[in-house]
Amino acid sequence: MNTATPNTGEPRYAAIKRHIRRQIETGSWPVHFQVPSENQLAQEFGVSRMTARRALTELTDEGVLMRSQGLGTFVAEPVPAGSLLEVRNIADEVSARGHSYSNRILLLQECEAAADVARALGIPEGARIFHSIIVHCDNELPIQWEERFTNPGLAPDYLQQDFSATTPNAYLSRVAPLTEADTTVEAIAAKPAIAAALAIEANSACLQIWRRTKSSAGTVSFARLVHPGNRYRLGAQLRF
Repeated sequence: MNTATPNTGEPRYAAIKRHIRRQIETGSWPVHFQVPSENQLAQEFGVSRMTARRALTELTDEGVLMRSQGLGTFVAEPVPAGSLLEVRNIADEVSARGHSYSNRILLLQECEAAADVARALGIPEGARIFHSIIVHCDNELPIQWEERFTNPGLAPDYLQQDFSATTPNAYLSRVAPLTEADTTVEAIAAKPAIAAALAIEANSACLQIWRRTKSSAGTVSFARLVHPGNRYRLGAQLRF
């Protein structure tokens, strides 16, 4: 039943979005509830199918809804949130939500440090480093693409770790306890390789985090973390 009360000058697609959000916020449409189709919404609101499609597409892009090819559109689970003020193990974040953590190891090797990586780690260009790329998943849905460059002098057994059972963050926190972290956040469009790993379309909006972590002995690692924009958000709470 259409419970949306039109606002003066409000576009029809916006009224549909507001109606859907209200159903979700009041609990009428719980997580995984299948929402009406484009045709049903178009008929209910007296609009074109294109207008109904815009409402569903925007809510999907915002992470409110999720589409399953051939099945329909469903209410999505709340977007997980990370902290700008903490460096947390992503496996712990997923477990705290009562979800199942898993990952895919795409790369784990020794290589030479390029100039930018060498500067970040405070080591000579061309020095030996460890390079890993891992995709982290929440209930098998990719939520983070992690590329990490690690200083062998502070984590010599990095390549011998079973990262299907632990995470680089957990291992490094154990062998080189964190004392400092530099973090930069930016919005990017996903390049094809990263988009494929995250199961999103190329050029989709993503949140990219550059993070350099240090222990009392020096810089431990330099990492690039990429999250699909509609599957992750960052927040912080400050007290004064």
